Amino acid sequence: MHAVIKTGGKQVKVTEGESIKVELLPLKEGDSIEFDKVLLLVDGKKSSIGSPFIENASVLGKVISHDKDKKVRIFKMKRRQGYRRTMGHRQSHTKVLIESIKS
Repeated sequence: MHAVIKTGGKQVKVTEGESIKVELLPLKEGDSIEFDKVLLLVDGKKSSIGSPFIENASVLGKVISHDKDKKVRIFKMKRRQGYRRTMGHRQSHTKVLIESIKS
């Protein structure tokens, strides 16, 4: 069984026992979380599509850790002007273990 959930403005395909990276959540490590915005449920040959969400469906997960992604380098330059700028950014994310999918 797998599902598609919406979290942090993104859609994520999840299955039970899988760990996913989502936008930073204001929870502590070890806390439980319930994703109730389920867009799609597939159980074998039977599937349900929400409009926009499926009622009474949820995905339960557990927060594993809070981390940061690899650094993204931003380099700006204007030729023949002596203008050069280098910046970096590391996006924060939360790692979540999917425990169960309820329909």
